[in-house]
Amino acid sequence: MTWVVALLSAWLVIAPQAEARVHLVVVSGLSGEPRYAEAFHEWATLLCDAAHGRWGVSESNIIYLAEKTERDPDRIAARSSWENVQATVREVAGRAGPADQIYIVLIGHGTMRDGEAKFSLPGPDPTAAAFAELLRSFPTQTVVFANMASASGDFIAALSAENRAVVTATRSGRERDETIFGRFFVEAYAADVADVDKDGRVSVLEAFNYARLEVARVYESENQLLTEHALLDDNGDGEGSGEPGPQGTDGRFARTLFLSGAAEPLVATGEISDPELAELYAQRRALEEAVSELRLRKDEMDSETYERELERLLIELALKTREIRELEERGQ
Repeated sequence: MTWVVALLSAWLVIAPQAEARVHLVVVSGLSGEPRYAEAFHEWATLLCDAAHGRWGVSESNIIYLAEKTERDPDRIAARSSWENVQATVREVAGRAGPADQIYIVLIGHGTMRDGEAKFSLPGPDPTAAAFAELLRSFPTQTVVFANMASASGDFIAALSAENRAVVTATRSGRERDETIFGRFFVEAYAADVADVDKDGRVSVLEAFNYARLEVARVYESENQLLTEHALLDDNGDGEGSGEPGPQGTDGRFARTLFLSGAAEPLVATGEISDPELAELYAQRRALEEAVSELRLRKDEMDSETYERELERLLIELALKTREIRELEERGQ
């Protein structure tokens, strides 16, 4: 890669984006056993640390709820009862901007009872339908909802909607064994392991694919039958994909979602009042799509042609980002 391409790639990662913030709510549920309590806490704190320390999410926008607050009173905001989960999500909704990006991550156990998928919490266990109702608090924001629990697959159908990515550790409520998907989904953000396109960020799609492949590797290495099949839905059709990608049914939207930035949802829904600014955002999104498509074809191209085309697109993208920033500054 030429120095021009490398410099532009680095600049685009840190360039100011839309006036949008990322909010992260991590809910660690009922553990049942000390070993699960330890693992759930480790995954939750690792994700919170990565969100702030690695990806720059404001500490004030990171909330961690857990089964026992005494485990880490300085970090755990409240007990992870359903009442507290609802209050926390609604509090976030009350201060979130219309273009903000909301991450809600459930870590723990799930069940399937009386035909309803549930997440196990201290006290009453909320259903997928209850979470779907709660997410109505975010009518314009982008929502990433990741359920790392067993028996979580049915959350896809309940929560699927436009401008939303839903991740589950299993493909149905019948996969009830403990899951390890959450461990690797968190690792994707916490370690330098999942940035496939080397753009300095980890998308929801990259985190999902890294985790599912690592889960399969672990099961195979231990000669065990794979008992968890993760799903991702990001097109609002209520059907998750086990192998999502930009060319498939699911994956195109998830690859634009980053814990370190937002996906400009108001552009897609036409809610930016300034038509000139909306058009610039649309043009930038088209350029970002072109860069992603080019990177997918890298192995099919000779290196000189690839780098020349990538450099051209990155220059256009950098100039477009500058146009957006200048127009926003004039409007302040």
